[in-house]
Amino acid sequence: MANEHRPADGPDPRKPGDGRPPKACGILPDTILGDDVALVAENMERILSSPSYRLAQEDPALLTRVEMRGVRMLLELGKPELALQADAIVSTVIVFGGTQIVERTAAERRLYEARRAIARAAQPPDAKLARELERSERLLSYCRYYEAAREFARLVSIDNQCDDKRDYVVITGGGPGIMEAANRGAFDVGCKSIGLNIKLPAEQQPNPFITPELCFQFRYFALRKFHFILRAAGVVLFPGGFGTLDEMFETLTLRQTHRMQPVPIILYGREYWSKIIDFQAMADAGVIADDHLRLFSYAETPQEAWQEIVDFHDQQHAEC
Repeated sequence: MANEHRPADGPDPRKPGDGRPPKACGILPDTILGDDVALVAENMERILSSPSYRLAQEDPALLTRVEMRGVRMLLELGKPELALQADAIVSTVIVFGGTQIVERTAAERRLYEARRAIARAAQPPDAKLARELERSERLLSYCRYYEAAREFARLVSIDNQCDDKRDYVVITGGGPGIMEAANRGAFDVGCKSIGLNIKLPAEQQPNPFITPELCFQFRYFALRKFHFILRAAGVVLFPGGFGTLDEMFETLTLRQTHRMQPVPIILYGREYWSKIIDFQAMADAGVIADDHLRLFSYAETPQEAWQEIVDFHDQQHAEC
């Protein structure tokens, strides 16, 4: 049978005349494999179960490859956009702020645990416990910002989701703290709000007050920031840490360079922000222009912050 597979002319490829081992592709099988019904059936099963045969969008191993980063970024761009369009969301109000600024009962619990740890510790307590107590006392005093963010979101939401198109929909990073407070304020009055959660090394669950169909999880900070800015009609920054500062300066830079639409940027709580950043010193040093100090303003009450947004857009419409 083997001789039947040998070419009519030329030597048997399995027996090279120069003493070299035969090439694998030149070694012919002893049978005609295509006539082996069981072998063909087995191969068909392997074809149908092979990852290569899956539709590309149904192949997780493909989509998570480093080379497919661009595709994943495009999906993160498109998925929230389609959902926001489907819900007729025209404009949003961004609320940024720290994750550690929580409602009073949670802050009181943290302070109680800090005091308890001090009481149980050897005397004098170590510096770490003393520092935790100091921080817990300060964070308890910042509970007022949680309540202010909640009240602000109520004011923004209650009168602006009655029409076919929704304006001034509250949008947050979807996490705890100030973000939770803002989503909760919209939830309080039966209105929708958006959460743009981010996948982090320490898992951050979305807060429970976001509208379910408007809660999104992101892998890429850049795409998350894009969706924050895209429909923004106002930005309110409550006290926070590195993440809040990153979002603040991203927004200020985009406005400074005219890379985003004009929006009011409101720093809530002058006492806090004036200690954290000396903007006037930056202008005095010449690293920003005096005009750049007008890119933002301060507010001390939820009503004042909301009125600044309303007045800003009334003026914009009047100028048009």
